[in-house]
Amino acid sequence: MTLTVPRTASLNALHTTLRRLAAAGAVTLLAACLAPLAAQATRAAPLPRPKLVVFFTIDQMIPDYFVRYGRQFTGGLRRLQQGGVLYVNGYQDHATTETAPGHASTMSGRFPRHTGIVRNNAGVNDRTHPMIGSSGVGASPFRFRGTTLIDWLMAADPRSRALSVSRKDRGAILPIGRSKQAVFWYGLDGRFTTSTWYADTLPTWLERFNARRLPQQFTGTSWTLLRDATQYVEKDSVPVESDGRNFMFPHALPADTALALRAMPDDPRMDWLTLQAAMAGLNAMALGKGPATDVLAISLSATDGIGHRYGPDSREIHDQILRLDRYMGEFLDSLYTVRDSSSIIIALTADHGVQPFPELHFAGQRDATLRVNVNPVLSQAKRALAARGVDTTRALDFDYGMVFADSVAFQAASVPMDSVLTSLAAAFRRVPGVARVDMVRDLAKADTVRDAVARRWIHALPPTLNVVMVVSPKPFVYWAGVTYATHGSPNDRDARVPILFYGPGFARGVTRTRSVRVVDMAPTLAKRIGVTPAERLDGVVLRDAGRP
Repeated sequence: MTLTVPRTASLNALHTTLRRLAAAGAVTLLAACLAPLAAQATRAAPLPRPKLVVFFTIDQMIPDYFVRYGRQFTGGLRRLQQGGVLYVNGYQDHATTETAPGHASTMSGRFPRHTGIVRNNAGVNDRTHPMIGSSGVGASPFRFRGTTLIDWLMAADPRSRALSVSRKDRGAILPIGRSKQAVFWYGLDGRFTTSTWYADTLPTWLERFNARRLPQQFTGTSWTLLRDATQYVEKDSVPVESDGRNFMFPHALPADTALALRAMPDDPRMDWLTLQAAMAGLNAMALGKGPATDVLAISLSATDGIGHRYGPDSREIHDQILRLDRYMGEFLDSLYTVRDSSSIIIALTADHGVQPFPELHFAGQRDATLRVNVNPVLSQAKRALAARGVDTTRALDFDYGMVFADSVAFQAASVPMDSVLTSLAAAFRRVPGVARVDMVRDLAKADTVRDAVARRWIHALPPTLNVVMVVSPKPFVYWAGVTYATHGSPNDRDARVPILFYGPGFARGVTRTRSVRVVDMAPTLAKRIGVTPAERLDGVVLRDAGRP
């Protein structure tokens, strides 16, 4: 007896088939026919919408750390890598590879060109919205344009909520965008706080968390190696680290509490504190327990502080990543104790990469240019313009490779701006360490498939920004005056970051090497959750992130 079960069999067709099989007494054949149909039904069944999205941004994390230290992972990073899909060639595909623009792209799916967040010093700083109960410059997302994942979730179901926690204000604010959710960051007095953009007072749960005075408990304690020193291949005596001071283990926090609280950002335990605050907020707000999908955004910044101070090839960064792995493991264990793991999806990336100290990268190379100094060229140009009556406080400015020009200042002095800029570009090109100089108006003519630098500058600059010229340093060359390990250029080492997805619906234990972008993460999450972005995105859905 031969029976065919159609691939698109309906429930009625299945019943008919069963009756025919029963009449024929074909029990064995029944099982054989049901097997492909069951498999088909499993493939076709839509995944339930997750109750919680946890989005980790590891400040200054690079994919190399998964390769270098992965065999020593025992906690959260190991769990996510072995149980998820990891893209080791992810990129923040914009030129200004700094914290603010990187965080703004994570859950918006858009480049700085469209979020309006181009650089740190024009990121979230806002004196009109001071912090609650803490000193320092205020902060808000008033410069941010457009929407993010939480806005799309709320459009689908207004009951969706978000909590965002970070050591940095921009790390907490920008993944959420303009939405007035629960957004908190670490103040240098040891308390997590927010600004008046979001609220007039802190919630009771955060007041109680701050009252525990967890960071104060670290006063006078030392950061020591997590493992035996023989398990670290890096030298511990590298004087270029930490400006030549305190560059060997152990690293002690000051005995003065106020000073210790200010030093916490360069200590691995800052990540532990941030995760503790995030867990307290998750429990108090009952995130992931409601009828709609909630978001928990966590930006962990200790890797950035330690990476700047000691560099990406240091023993300190090695130990920091091992501790990060342990802290994240403890957090995930706690999370899965209070929430159903089958209802949670997790994403992880970084806001930017980092380049090694030039002194170490170019060690042994005679006459190598370690730093680009464009200041003499800029100063000379300003003196010449001042002599011609141009207001140089307005006419020209330079910041991390971007040349800002005010055409009105040139017109007021009847000085042709284009000729000045042409001469200035020629002078910049002669500076040792400069890779290229581009007029912004010419970038559109570049082959943006093969020319990553041009493409990243295009992605970085909103049309309304008065940047007329961009200067790109050679790879591994810093700007003059920078003595710490840094990032910020359009070069690959600054742009390359890990991208990872974990949880129901995503591939498990898969490492992918093709190039993808951080802006692809938000549309991928939106597709998995089943919500529609509110605007056109720069990113695309990563279909190979899904489980086969």
